[in-house]
This record gives sequence, C-alpha cells and structure tokens, in this order.
Amino acid sequence: MSSSANIYELPEDLPIPFDDGACDHLTGFLLPDMALMSTEGTLVNLAKLPERTVVYCYPRTGRPDQALPTRWDAIPGARGCTPQSCAFRDHYQELQGLHADVYGLSTQDTAYQQEAALRLHLPFPLLSDADLIFTKALRLPTFTVDGMTLIKRVTLIVEDGVIIKVFYPVFPPDQNAANVINWLSQQ
Repeated sequence: MSSSANIYELPEDLPIPFDDGACDHLTGFLLPDMALMSTEGTLVNLAKLPERTVVYCYPRTGRPDQALPTRWDAIPGARGCTPQSCAFRDHYQELQGLHADVYGLSTQDTAYQQEAALRLHLPFPLLSDADLIFTKALRLPTFTVDGMTLIKRVTLIVEDGVIIKVFYPVFPPDQNAANVINWLSQQ
C-alpha cells in the first residue's frame, strides 16, 4: 500500500475480525498500578482515575507522509485507527456528558502519538505503552507486523480501576465511539 492511501477513511472490503476469546479474561480485571506517559507530557495511572474511563486500545495511527505497514488492509482489525480516534474526538462532548474520561492507548512512542494528537485535534490524551508493560500485565491481544508488536483493537470501560465492559473485537472502528455511548447510556 502506498503512502497515498487515505488514512482517514476505511476501505469497503476490510476483513472483519472475529472474537478469538483473547479478551474473555478482562471483564472484572483490576488494572495494574502503573503509570503511562501521555501526549500531554504527564504520567497517567489508569488504575487510580476517579472517573469512569474509556480506554480504546488501537494498533497504530497512520501518518499521511508514511506508507502503511505491509499488507495492513489484509490484517483483520488493523486498519482504522485514525477514523476510530476521530470518532472519539467527534463524540468527546457526549462522552463527557456521560461522565466518562477518554484515553487512547497504543504501543507507539509518545513523540509519534503527539504528532497524531495534534494533527487530529484530539481533545483527550493518548497513552504510550511502547515497552508493552501494560499490554503484558493485562494480557491484551497483540499481533506483529514489520517488526512492530501492536495491540489488537479493544476498548475497555473502567470504573474504580476495574474493567467493567470490554468491546472486542471492535469493528468497524469508526463506529466504536457510538457503540460505547450507546452502552454507557443504558447504564
């Protein structure tokens, strides 16, 4: 795939990910007491946040000036991080109205994420788990492409440090924020 691929839109023929059971253990899971660097330059400990928190974990945001990873569109659930982030941006006020903080989380480093947060005008921080410490502690599902270990797309709703709802697999990614809002509205 060339660098001219439109990272802001989803191709119509994306393969649909299936539920492989890799997140079955997460509901009721107590988050580890650890801090992750945010795009705001602060450390965030998701286990200690007082608000209901939405953490959408995604493989990686693309950049308009870079080619997509090898066969990216053929990997079920890989494509769509930018549309997913933009949907959470567009629904941010609604989520705030439902008393939910929002964080994106990926294995990309903070500098890479800061570029994405700025370019996409995200009103919430992205968290870096570049060392995979959080990912391993939660046993989040991952995949490897072009030498990168990336988190499969999963969204967690956390209250008082405990995961109360898991969205997995997430498809289509641009509908994830609306699905989260629908679930939160029924609570």
